[in-house]
Amino acid sequence: MSGKSILVKWWGHSGFQITANQCVAYVDLYMAKKYKQLVGAPTAKADLYLATHHHNDHFHPESLKLVKTRETKVIAPEKCKPKVAGPCHSLKPGESLHHKGFQIQAVHAYNITRMRSPGNPYHPKGDGVGYLITVNAKTIYHAGDTDLIPEMQELGQIDLALLPTGDTYTMDNLEAAEAALLIKPRIVVSMHRWDTDPKPFKSHIEAESKIKVLLLTEGDEYRL
Repeated sequence: MSGKSILVKWWGHSGFQITANQCVAYVDLYMAKKYKQLVGAPTAKADLYLATHHHNDHFHPESLKLVKTRETKVIAPEKCKPKVAGPCHSLKPGESLHHKGFQIQAVHAYNITRMRSPGNPYHPKGDGVGYLITVNAKTIYHAGDTDLIPEMQELGQIDLALLPTGDTYTMDNLEAAEAALLIKPRIVVSMHRWDTDPKPFKSHIEAESKIKVLLLTEGDEYRL
């Protein structure tokens, strides 16, 4: 891999591996059993391990154990800390840190309309975050679990947006497409799909813009 390229691998659900300059960052790795059954377990050890929030389908201790070393920097919200053996750095929206050429900035991620019960969102504002991951002068936006929220207008230039499209707990296909049209990334990927078909996400974006839409299969890689 050339020094300026970024390799993005989708491990399924909201889990991604981002490799650049011989450094590896993981975001929201799913349960370890899933990898062993479907697409093989991650093997590269983590320089950075990010979680957007504490739900098991985004932060799972067994998945952390697969890739963690003594040098791995773990970045996750406060509610994840009881599950971490060792240091864990929490970033609030607007806060950032640098590590081995990666800049990690937390941004808002929360529900507006999706509720467990009236007034009780699945993802309350302040519990979780999304991340802007900048390396080699390119920025990847991992949205975490979120609805279409006004803060998306403030993200700045995005090269690759990773957006949830599965409904129930997050945006559905059409809301995620509207989010993409608002954010205006060069490239967008559907994630957190559950068993939904992301084709309406792709067709709506392509009808309204020149944004490149990638519908990845678990285990697929994309060179950014």
